Amino acid sequence: MLVKDRMTSKPFIIAPDTSVSEALGLMRQNSVRRLPVVDKKGNLVGIVSEKDLLYASPSPATSLSVYEIGYLLSKLKVEEVMTRNVITVAPSAPIEEAARIMVDNKIGGLPVVENDRLVGIITETDIFKTTLEMLGAREPGVRLTISVRDKPGTLSSITGAIASNGGDIIALGTFYGENRGDGILMLRVCGIEEARLSAMMQELGVVVRDIRTIGNSAACAC
Repeated sequence: MLVKDRMTSKPFIIAPDTSVSEALGLMRQNSVRRLPVVDKKGNLVGIVSEKDLLYASPSPATSLSVYEIGYLLSKLKVEEVMTRNVITVAPSAPIEEAARIMVDNKIGGLPVVENDRLVGIITETDIFKTTLEMLGAREPGVRLTISVRDKPGTLSSITGAIASNGGDIIALGTFYGENRGDGILMLRVCGIEEARLSAMMQELGVVVRDIRTIGNSAACAC
């Protein structure tokens, strides 16, 4: 999965000379929390978040009247409060790379840039939705979480046993265990009842951390 597969390809944008009040209005009207700032040639020159705009607004404790606040916000331009050194990502980057950049830099969205031109934006919400898909969160089935050793052939033996018993793995995720030599494997399996799947894992000598049936198992018939 690449960034281009999950990004918003036509994000809402604003010009540097847009007023703060206009930018806030655009965000609230379209339920977005950040806006790329582009110049007349379509080049990315900055990004502004809802937090940036709210920090630039007068405090609720101000003695200014609502009319004075509105006037000041209409005069204050986005270019005065935007972030200029924008962290971006390429559309061809793996989606996990975008997630890593967001986490490492504590930001909630990345403009997607190709040849210096803005081609989209990807946000933490897009990453969350992709994670839901990867883990099969909306799919019925048996959700199995097991502890596994990090050694060649472990995953193959587990998936092979499930397949040979008529099971269909509709989602699979791997996570770090308590130490790097151990791992946690989460599978969502269709076509095998919970009790049978649990017994299979015991036969393989696998430690079952959690197992539960999600949704209507009848709807999971493969």
